[in-house]
Amino acid sequence: MHLRTFLSAFLTLGVAAFAADAPKRKILFFSKSSGFEHSVISYKTGQPSYAEKILSEIGAKQGWEFTFSKDGSKFSKDYLAQFDTVFFYTTGDLLEEGTDKQPPMSAEGKQALFDYVASGKGFVGTHSASDTFHTANEKDKGPDRYKNHGADADAYVRFLGGEFIKHGKQQSAKMTCVDPKFPGLEKYAAGFAFPEEWYSLKDFTSDIHVLLVQETEGMPDAEYKRPPYPATWAKAHGKGRIFYTSMGHREDVWTNPIFQDVLIGGIKFALGDAKADLTPNLDKAAPGWAQNPPYVAPPPPKATPAPKTAQ
Repeated sequence: MHLRTFLSAFLTLGVAAFAADAPKRKILFFSKSSGFEHSVISYKTGQPSYAEKILSEIGAKQGWEFTFSKDGSKFSKDYLAQFDTVFFYTTGDLLEEGTDKQPPMSAEGKQALFDYVASGKGFVGTHSASDTFHTANEKDKGPDRYKNHGADADAYVRFLGGEFIKHGKQQSAKMTCVDPKFPGLEKYAAGFAFPEEWYSLKDFTSDIHVLLVQETEGMPDAEYKRPPYPATWAKAHGKGRIFYTSMGHREDVWTNPIFQDVLIGGIKFALGDAKADLTPNLDKAAPGWAQNPPYVAPPPPKATPAPKTAQ
């Protein structure tokens, strides 16, 4: 064998062996539902959940090892230290047992999450991660839920970069790509559209780097009667990295190649394995971001007819 050919083959085998021996990146997928429980993360139809099955498949291809949990009581500095990134698909006040009756976080556990990311780790949130730890109005279905709270927003909302208001009916809608250089968005400079349950969001922090903007023109429901607004973004938190996308409600979204590209790119960014521009661009990317949809009062409950008296 020619010396050059031998060396090339040796180096190729060496790189492959090193890659095979490299430790897997560890990701905690946390899906406690203290509020509404989404079907894609529910254990009611069997364990693992639908999202967990998809993530296991993705992890096998990417060299990622997922730990799946709904137990908030585990959150602590020592527990989180074993992971490279934490991934939330959650709802409600996670300090409460709530809907799924899984153990809640403690206030110290919530702070441990913030400290963990600030130390240089990653955080990923999909869909209802923004419907989590609302700003003192979780149970308020009135006009206050439509207000921007700015610096008074819950610490988790400021950490994440935005907060869920409401959603209309599921429909096809367009996403405009602001930064096609971000990992996973390289093929989607022209944007994309598909059916999903699109969130209307508020309380955006000024430090987010907007990646995808929700186009609202033609969306019929009151929740979208507003200018285009951020729907996917990235940001720094201390030395760490945060990625959030509002997508992820429907099962067919989890198998959609576009969503998977966006999600995989976001996870790589959160892990620190892919670099990205995090220059804040809220006002430039979505100039009308602060104009929230009009509040529409729910219809009054139907009156219960009085029981007939015996004649």
